Amino acid sequence: MAPALQKYSWILALTSIAFVFSSASNGANDVANSYATSVAARTLKMWQAGILASITEFIGAVAMGSRVTSTIKSGVFGLTKFQPAPPTFMLVMGCAEVGSATFLTIATFYGMPVSTTQTVVGALAGAGIAAQTPLKWGWATGSLSQIAASWAIAPLIAAGFSAALFMSLKYLVLERSDPMKWGMRAIPWYLAFTAGVLALFIIDELPNGQSLEEMGAGKSTGIILGVFFFVLAFAYAFFIPYFHRRLIMNDARMRPWHIPLGLLLYREDPPIYWPGKGTEVVTDYYAKSSVETTSNDIEKAPVKEHALAGESSSIDKAADTNGDAISSSIDNSGSSDRAGRGLSMPNPRGDLVAHVVPKQPEPEERWLHPVRDLPFYSPKKLANWAKFLLLQGVSRDVVTQKNLGAVHARAIVYDNRVEHLWTYAQVASAMMMSIAHGSNDVANAVGPWVASYNTYTSGEVTAKADTPIWILVIAGLLLGLGFWFYGYHVMRSLGNKITQVSPTRGFSMELGAAITVLLASRLALPVSTTQCLTGATIGVALCNYDVRAVNWKQVAFIFSSWVITLPSAGLISGLMMAMALNTPHF
Repeated sequence: MAPALQKYSWILALTSIAFVFSSASNGANDVANSYATSVAARTLKMWQAGILASITEFIGAVAMGSRVTSTIKSGVFGLTKFQPAPPTFMLVMGCAEVGSATFLTIATFYGMPVSTTQTVVGALAGAGIAAQTPLKWGWATGSLSQIAASWAIAPLIAAGFSAALFMSLKYLVLERSDPMKWGMRAIPWYLAFTAGVLALFIIDELPNGQSLEEMGAGKSTGIILGVFFFVLAFAYAFFIPYFHRRLIMNDARMRPWHIPLGLLLYREDPPIYWPGKGTEVVTDYYAKSSVETTSNDIEKAPVKEHALAGESSSIDKAADTNGDAISSSIDNSGSSDRAGRGLSMPNPRGDLVAHVVPKQPEPEERWLHPVRDLPFYSPKKLANWAKFLLLQGVSRDVVTQKNLGAVHARAIVYDNRVEHLWTYAQVASAMMMSIAHGSNDVANAVGPWVASYNTYTSGEVTAKADTPIWILVIAGLLLGLGFWFYGYHVMRSLGNKITQVSPTRGFSMELGAAITVLLASRLALPVSTTQCLTGATIGVALCNYDVRAVNWKQVAFIFSSWVITLPSAGLISGLMMAMALNTPHF
């Protein structure tokens, strides 16, 4: 069957090109919200986050993405004016897609973590104004005024939830007399609580599933409690034996794939398959907080007395040809002690610089510089260029931050073994946030395209449009690819560029942001995950009881990017729409 508006196929073609850039930039910008704290805390490496993001975004978009898309995001304007003129509606959607893609791409390359939802709303508003369509300005669900209010509401609420979570960890575990003992007691309950919250999150956010009201309180409560107690039992049966062997018995052979051994790990000689190599029992999660942390930076910070339970402080020498951390342990005589405290603030000794490692080479230095003098047809040069093009996005250093030594030195350094306990909960929450993003925010890129495509094929303007599964597959792939190739720009702007991030802090940030998004969804408030995560990061940072533990300059940069999102995206799409409607012709 021929499309109803075949003569306007050029509009759909341009909209499709813009859709590709919009989806990729959506992934590069918004997916960082899910994985930025995990990478900043050194729980995941950038390439690991890239692989996980590609999988979770695809699953979210294809398996959980809505099969019916609202043609006008948040109902920014009505459709009555376009009913007699479907081609003009296609043009509005095309200009909105171009405006959204252009602003998102520019914002991403400048490292501006913006809301993709608000970008699309701004682009639609701009195109609507150019088409002389009345906008919804009043205080109503999804209105422009409510979106503006969310700039302050979302970060404040997220900061409160995340700070409460971290304070519970701080005083129940991290600053107890024996933090490792209390951590082993608490981690099963935190894992179960995380699973329960994420179960509620999925139930509520699943676009094609029943709502909480349709499901009923009994059924939804049963599911959540079932997940909670299942994970609690699983943690005691599998995670606790694994943690005991790795962190208490200091068995360096232990790796996450040994978790299924469960209670067998209590044996004196358990059947360990594929044992890990090396002698490192746990990662130093504070090893690369800043390349320019100096003794002066540390001396400026308030000195915290410390004694790591069962471990000494980590001091890194500035020597490693591969750019990897070489940590040397010093005895506790190099720092002031207070028996029973599981926290530390590094003290400089001699020519050693606390918690600083050599900066890893960037992809250009790693792959391009060694072959720059070779002819262009050299196999080695071609191979290195191929590696650079494929891996440069996930090989860049997004953890180390320049000129932030004084900010990071304000953060208390906790026992690395206790920090490690929370890495698994942190990764789980990051993956679930990413799946939720793929299922919900894929509509930001797909919405205008689906509206244009539906109008092109049917010749009618409708408020809802069926979403072809194949476009969700393409969008899911583009979300992951965008993050893989240029998501590092926004990853650098979050996490350690705001404050020192560690696994316990990152866990609190991610879960606090997830709870805020869930609550806002129930209250029909148009919050952004970007805004929630930023607020959560600030809230946890202030738990150091020092406002200088936050890089306020970066916070101001992020907030300014939120403010310019609506007008910038709207200006681009509005100018394009105005020129298209008023172009002279023969």
